Amino acid sequence: MKIIAVAVFLIVILLIISERVHRTAAAMAGAMVLILTGVMSADKALSYIDFNTIGVLVGMMIFVAIVRRSGMFEYIAVRAAKAVHGDPWKIMVAFTLITAVLSAILDNVTTVLLVGPMSIAIARMLKIDPVPFLMGQILASNVGGTATLIGDPPNIMIGSAAHLSFMDFLENTGFAVLFILAVLILLMKIVYEKKIEMGTVDTSAIEKLDPSKSITNRALMRKGIIVLICVIVGFMFHDKLGIESSVIALTAAAVMLIIGREDVNEAIQDVEWTTILFFMSLFVVVGGLTETGIIKELASKIINATDGHPMVTMLVLLWASALLSSILDNIPFVATLIPLILAMQADGMDVTSFWWAISLGACLGGNGTMIGASANVVLSDISTKHGYPITFKSYLKVGMPFMLLSIVISTVFLVIKFDIM
Repeated sequence: MKIIAVAVFLIVILLIISERVHRTAAAMAGAMVLILTGVMSADKALSYIDFNTIGVLVGMMIFVAIVRRSGMFEYIAVRAAKAVHGDPWKIMVAFTLITAVLSAILDNVTTVLLVGPMSIAIARMLKIDPVPFLMGQILASNVGGTATLIGDPPNIMIGSAAHLSFMDFLENTGFAVLFILAVLILLMKIVYEKKIEMGTVDTSAIEKLDPSKSITNRALMRKGIIVLICVIVGFMFHDKLGIESSVIALTAAAVMLIIGREDVNEAIQDVEWTTILFFMSLFVVVGGLTETGIIKELASKIINATDGHPMVTMLVLLWASALLSSILDNIPFVATLIPLILAMQADGMDVTSFWWAISLGACLGGNGTMIGASANVVLSDISTKHGYPITFKSYLKVGMPFMLLSIVISTVFLVIKFDIM
């Protein structure tokens, strides 16, 4: 069974990388093979699907689909473009930072669903390729999510297990994120400077635009803003309220379907169903590795390889978490590591640095490949749907080097902060 699970996982990844088969078809086929070969039952396969994540995706996609009809995104896009006089580089930096900040208080998918359409609207006004903008936002969403307790699911899990507060994360991962964001902006400048050169853009059209004319339905926009504020507050305090984030997102969608008075069929059709099916199938494929004990074995080998040396253990956890999280769902991996770290703590070892190592590794590792994090898949699909494809290979050329740089920075940060020999 282990051989089948590993083979299916590797074949699915290779098919996604080759792009000869649509990634949704590849993932679905892989999930079905696992069920048909008896690696897991259909019921067990369903149990590996993170329906909370799926609920957040569907809920926020419906919400954005309705609010978009008000012209709100175009309005914000025009205001932002005019504020920096249509300078593409300044717009790119601004949206990158906005994405990072929002991802620290919202989930990454919600953030890119809100910011992505604005970026595409601006790029079309400037008649430039929006891919550089979107790539910056994908990478920034995962970096920003690393900064806080609520920014990324692994952090919520780690905070709960280690009894770490919101401020604990800000003082540790949040501090490291400041340097990583600076490197991200520098990297974007180096990689995409020629694509967004000021001299190639006619900014006169931007200067003549009237933001207010972008609004097609003021009543709908006001309703959308009110509901969005409620969503943000809900996401920030959902754990204290005892409500899953998916419930908040789906409630927002239901409210907008009712009060928005827009065509319900059209709103639901706007959901990226290929993305939803891809995630559901990928959860099952990765679940096959969990079901057969492969992920647990990987985690145990990582711990055993360090022979209990604190510094080596910390760095191995950081790099292993990053590299594995670039191709695996970081949630089951972190869920496997947590009991092992707690066991080491019970044996008298100081594991403080280990928590920050797996937080930084698991969250930042998602930037490595296009399937490393939910935000990557969602925004790349949106970009492709609008006629600006982000392929696995094109993403890898930027995402993997940045991920490795961010882990190098994290390594320096952890070594300085926890000088444990």
